[in-house]
Amino acid sequence: MQTLLSPNWGIFGIAGLGTLSNGGKGGLGGQWPYICPMTDKTGRRMDNTTTDFPVRVPLATVPLGIWGSLQAGRRNVLELIPEIATRKPILSGTTGKRWHMVMDPQALRHVLRDGVEDYPKSLVTKLILEPAIGNSMFVAEGADWHWQRRTAAPVFTHRNIAALAPVMTAAADRASARFAAASGRAIDAFDEMVAATFEVISDVTFSGGEGFDRAGVHRAIETYISQTAKLSVLDILGAPGWVPRPGRMFSGPALRQMKQMANGAIDQARHRPKTGIPDLLDLLLAGEDPNSGRKMNPDELRDNLLTFIVAGHETTALTLAWSLYLCAFDPKVQDAAREEAQAALGDRAATAADLPALPLIRRIVDEALRLYPPAAFLARTARKTDTLCGREVRPGDTVILPIYALHRHHDQWQNPDAFDPDRFIEPKSIPRFAYLPFGDGPRICIGASFALQEAVIILATLLARFRYALIPGKAPKPVMILTLRPEGGVWLKVDRA
Repeated sequence: MQTLLSPNWGIFGIAGLGTLSNGGKGGLGGQWPYICPMTDKTGRRMDNTTTDFPVRVPLATVPLGIWGSLQAGRRNVLELIPEIATRKPILSGTTGKRWHMVMDPQALRHVLRDGVEDYPKSLVTKLILEPAIGNSMFVAEGADWHWQRRTAAPVFTHRNIAALAPVMTAAADRASARFAAASGRAIDAFDEMVAATFEVISDVTFSGGEGFDRAGVHRAIETYISQTAKLSVLDILGAPGWVPRPGRMFSGPALRQMKQMANGAIDQARHRPKTGIPDLLDLLLAGEDPNSGRKMNPDELRDNLLTFIVAGHETTALTLAWSLYLCAFDPKVQDAAREEAQAALGDRAATAADLPALPLIRRIVDEALRLYPPAAFLARTARKTDTLCGREVRPGDTVILPIYALHRHHDQWQNPDAFDPDRFIEPKSIPRFAYLPFGDGPRICIGASFALQEAVIILATLLARFRYALIPGKAPKPVMILTLRPEGGVWLKVDRA
């Protein structure tokens, strides 16, 4: 039975006077079936009971209405998610346009794998991403996506990723030197991890590109994320794609500069001598579709290169920053991880060969990706009539995949808001489509293995050498812009171990 929950609910890309129904049984009229105790920004409950959780997003516990939806969407997209999404398999609504929010693993498997061609990325997703990365494989659909994916897949083989590990080790050493210089003081771990992962992605992409303005590209990316990637009020209202979004018009110069720099790097790479281990750009330049022999033209090369740069440093930096925050939050876990890292590494930085000896470090990374998935909110558009969790889906319906809610769903995880790396001791016991930090199906993140290798190498090195403590009053605030970022930074006191 569908339950009418609210006469005044607004949601991503859809806002106004409508209805919302859940996938549970029974009728509760206009009431919420579950109201979660409110928490403050540190994760502590505000009803005077004693529970400690890492920081989390205050999900909606009352209907937002049009104005509330607009405010929440601009402030933090995740605040549009109802708290009951962490307890129901599906929520649906009608506000002039139908939408479905899906948290059921089997339904997610259908959307992301079995029926992936019937659920292309939403218009809003494309409006946000296309200005920076064009019709790259991250945005392309159908045959256009297939040939690009086949062309790029050899770039990310296990052999190629392992060959690039020394770059990650060197970046871990440089980050460690910066931490040592700040010993006894507070650092913004997010800024530090952005610096480290941008060093990695630029070194593995532009090795030998001494004339390449890496700082300029970094500034352009930050401008893009802070301006272009924010939701527009027009996005929330569901305006057509041809209606200009004023906020994105101002980032045009930065994006043009970023593309010009990437074009210059590609041209330089074409003409430089090929020596040593090929970098990602070398591999991409050499790549071709094994089915057709087609190679990427200059625009396709640039757009996919920028995809790797933007995604390749931002998501790993977030994973590392949240991992350090969680270790500071739970000193016992931090101490155990440090003991593991010191036993494996001694006084050197981690390498790819050390990964098997660092299982707890890997579990901390996995748990950070569960609690703070970089891609925490995805949206698709249904192409044809379908059924999800017994709910009819019609062509044009918006299908929302709230990964943040899925990773904190009470049917899938015990004590879901708690930090517990040991839940990943037996990863095969976790339903595959209940844990989606990199998506799944044919469009699973092509760089997932690269990101995990980098995260474990850098985190192990930094935990072996330093201790981290939270700073009172400086809790990070999880806010979804393009990715799930810590607003205000991740401020930690760092001391030598």
